[in-house]
Amino acid sequence: MSNRYSRQQLFRPIGEKGQEMLKQKHVLIVGVGALGSASAEALARAGVGKLTLVDRDYVEWSNLQRQQLYTEQDAEEKLPKAIAAQNRLQAINSSIEVKGYVFDAFSEPFAELLKDVDVILDATDNFDVRYLINDLSQKYCIPWIYGSCVGSYGATYTIFPGKTPCLRCLQKVITNTGLTCDTVGIISPAVQITAAYQVAEALKILVGDEEALRKTYLFFDVWKNQHYEIDVEKMQNEDCPSCGMHPTFPFLSYESQTKLEVLCGRDAVQIRPASPVAYSLDELSKRLKTFGKVQKNPFLISCQMENVRVVIFKDGRVMIHGIQEIEKAKSIYYRLLG
Repeated sequence: MSNRYSRQQLFRPIGEKGQEMLKQKHVLIVGVGALGSASAEALARAGVGKLTLVDRDYVEWSNLQRQQLYTEQDAEEKLPKAIAAQNRLQAINSSIEVKGYVFDAFSEPFAELLKDVDVILDATDNFDVRYLINDLSQKYCIPWIYGSCVGSYGATYTIFPGKTPCLRCLQKVITNTGLTCDTVGIISPAVQITAAYQVAEALKILVGDEEALRKTYLFFDVWKNQHYEIDVEKMQNEDCPSCGMHPTFPFLSYESQTKLEVLCGRDAVQIRPASPVAYSLDELSKRLKTFGKVQKNPFLISCQMENVRVVIFKDGRVMIHGIQEIEKAKSIYYRLLG
């Protein structure tokens, strides 16, 4: 095992000293779908000492085309991505610590995971979650790396509290087009390139080479052979509610009550209770058998009804697949769990 990282240590900006630093570092990855899978595997193989993974979803067959940590068995078992990723990464590198958490980033336990985190990687497909990460980053002075990809397009930007504009400052540059992998598709090269840029920036931070950090907002289209960078250094806003002179961190108090959310492009609705609900999956499994075919693992229960599939997580979150109408979703929710 002594030569495990030998080729990486030959790279002078890292070297033996940098490798030892990586061993002591902690990276939080929010979302372990396509971007999160690629970034997590690269960081695990690089020898980063501790990886914390947060994801609310489970593995589906449509994920396997681009989410490289998962297998057909994970999809068959509907294993939560955070757990499947944890298992796979520990098999890749048993000398590091990997911990997966299955919950929504807006749940209370999320902020508790920030202790001793050195950098946060954004691997989500949700701007509300990104604004939450942005506020947490500014409040606790933790750098984070924005990343997004869809179709053949990708974008990334490194945000360093006190030194760069934050995500809110860049609202005119980083726009939410509404495009998702579920509506326009995605090819894996776009994922891999975006993740490569994110991981490279993370490694620079982790070995203390801040001078090497990219100062620009980068975006590309790998299919159209286009590559652009925007200088955003002067976009920092003194009145920004997240990083300005008098920050209020608005997303740290966002949606403290029950939230119903149409999952964009997923033909599904998620219902998140105001506070975690500790379900007994065994008891719930018996109850749901009267409504449809039930499949259970230690983390969730799936009930296939006539026209919809209902997935219930241990923390009380419910995903109802096959509909997009909020009222209909609420009706099914209260019928099964009310």
